[in-house]
Amino acid sequence: MPELAGKVALVAGATRGAGRGIACMLGAAGATVYCTGRSSRAGGATPGRPETIEETAALVASHGGQGIALRVDHTVEAEVQGLFAQVAREQGRLDLLVNDIWGGDPLTEWGKPFWELDVAQGLLMQQRAVHTHIMTGRHGVPLLLRGGRGLVVEITDGDSLVYRDNLFYDLAKISVIRLAHAMAHELRPRGVTALALTPGYLRSEAVLAHWGVTEADWRDGVARDPHFIASETPYFVGRAVAALAADPQVARKAGGLYSSWALAEEYGFDDVDGRRPHWGRYFAQHLAGLSQDGRPRDAAAPPPWLLAPPVVD
Repeated sequence: MPELAGKVALVAGATRGAGRGIACMLGAAGATVYCTGRSSRAGGATPGRPETIEETAALVASHGGQGIALRVDHTVEAEVQGLFAQVAREQGRLDLLVNDIWGGDPLTEWGKPFWELDVAQGLLMQQRAVHTHIMTGRHGVPLLLRGGRGLVVEITDGDSLVYRDNLFYDLAKISVIRLAHAMAHELRPRGVTALALTPGYLRSEAVLAHWGVTEADWRDGVARDPHFIASETPYFVGRAVAALAADPQVARKAGGLYSSWALAEEYGFDDVDGRRPHWGRYFAQHLAGLSQDGRPRDAAAPPPWLLAPPVVD
């Protein structure tokens, strides 16, 4: 693992999925990690999901770091301001900000054209998955600027600009990519780097439950979805973030869009199960040219990113 001892990180949306995996791998590299989200022992925010930010903080500690759980609703600006004020009081610095706030799975209506979508649900998705990133960046970046260096990572879904088969979902995921690009433009002369990063087919807690498997027997899920063989644990993208945070030349990546699988090739890390999945290569070989429901689409149209279940944060 890279060496991040003495570094202070904040993972917004660390309750489960990619956020939890990222927090744990930053802890494994020795960082102090603030883990924020809405689901805590005081009460869950995602129906049917038991994970809490306190569990994530404990997992960070079990991996060797210091995990600090803070319940924050990132749609409430006062709570976001209070979060960074607390980090400033307790640490006096921030080296890494990871924006992985999502909350859009129950709001995504797959298989419907945009003119049949529920507008209220779609706009709520933008509030949860885009407005939160804007506010968190707005109030977190000044703390990064105090040190004159640092990294902002925007977590998205997909490493290209192709359509993601649902208008509101597509807007949310493309928006955070553009947010990283815009922030990078203004931060570059100030020593702080911003970029966007995607995992592949993520074996999150919800996806494992969807296929009726656990991480221990995840391969049994291939019988239900053959593409599951190319999936990755949330720790894989976590190792990507840790590698980026430890890279002294990370500024060269400012404003870019990167993937867990490509960074694994560049930095030479594997998933925690010893595999090195490459979702981009697998997708190109097996899924390009298919629509969301698996039917062939017009060969002239770009392939969709999302054939597998969506990334669940």
